[in-house]
Amino acid sequence: MPLDRTLPLNSLGFAKAPADTRVVVAMSGGVDSSVVAAMLAEEGYDVVGVTLQLYDHGAALAKKGACCAGIDIHDARRVAEDMGFPHYVLDYENVFKDAVIDEFADSYLGGATPVPCIRCNERVKFKDLLETAKDLDADCMATGHYIQRKMGDHGAELHCAADANRDQSYFLFSTTPDQLEYLRFPLGHLPSKNDTRALAEKYGLSVADKPDSQDICFVPNGDYAAVIRKLRPEAANPGDIVDTNGTVLARHEGVINYTIGQRRGLGIGGLADPLYVVRLDADKAQVVVGPKSMLATRTVPLREINWLGDTPLMSKSEWPVAVKVRSTRPPIDAILRPISATTAEVELLVAEEGVSPGQACVFYDQDSSRIFGGGWIHKG
Repeated sequence: MPLDRTLPLNSLGFAKAPADTRVVVAMSGGVDSSVVAAMLAEEGYDVVGVTLQLYDHGAALAKKGACCAGIDIHDARRVAEDMGFPHYVLDYENVFKDAVIDEFADSYLGGATPVPCIRCNERVKFKDLLETAKDLDADCMATGHYIQRKMGDHGAELHCAADANRDQSYFLFSTTPDQLEYLRFPLGHLPSKNDTRALAEKYGLSVADKPDSQDICFVPNGDYAAVIRKLRPEAANPGDIVDTNGTVLARHEGVINYTIGQRRGLGIGGLADPLYVVRLDADKAQVVVGPKSMLATRTVPLREINWLGDTPLMSKSEWPVAVKVRSTRPPIDAILRPISATTAEVELLVAEEGVSPGQACVFYDQDSSRIFGGGWIHKG
């Protein structure tokens, strides 16, 4: 149906009645996406709920606490039934394995610290699922992410959530301008998670008291090593813990049991100064340790940059920005120096510990809540 310019914009930004606006809601079965679907249904939108089955459904049925488990598919379906809109489950198991799980395993074994949730958003939810939404003739796709989409002079902009404690910008930096035009994030403006819970109670949703997901969906109880051991059995091979000169200090039971920055559990005693894991070498089955000072980094090489600025990345030789190099740390001031449209070097004004290949480096405006994209940290 063509837009009627005489009508005011609805809450999703379209100049037509909600009933004439189709929105696909990505439903994980959790409280956040369920509230989004219920809210839009109550406002009169033509809502279609879609849940992705991302890995073995039989295994998922026995697992709680992750966003893609079988119980969550059931919960999403129940919300759709209660609110009276259609709901579909799509089998993306093969796509998810190829695009997310295999890279997670290979990256981890390569000594990196991967962030599979970003790849899932980038390669599955905001790619294949978004295309499915378009195939369903939806005007837009909505998710339960805590992030804001605001209209600026040059189009849609990505901004941090109003609740800094819930902000998910680190995991969404790779959202492209074209995707941002199509996506909607109805919860990003809420002051706190309590407001989401209150809305769930208001709509009478069965998931109102459901705990938040804490784990990566395919990593039960946060046990990375168990998952890698299953996917890449060779990663459990024992080897040496060595210092930076190659001197053997101890033995280990597989590099999968260690992460950059780890201090405890190394089995090295009697030293005046503690040692930390500074590098993992899967090819040599070595865990390399060194003093804490070796974890401090000021220069961060980046690739696969997604730029969300108003002018091209290469239009300046330097960009003053704030950056996050880990999801749990606040942004810190830095200088972004482009090398190409997709590669750059970031200079941190204050050295940061534990900067690891495989993590993301996300760019923020120093003076506002706007996100300018980000890139992937590599070894350089």
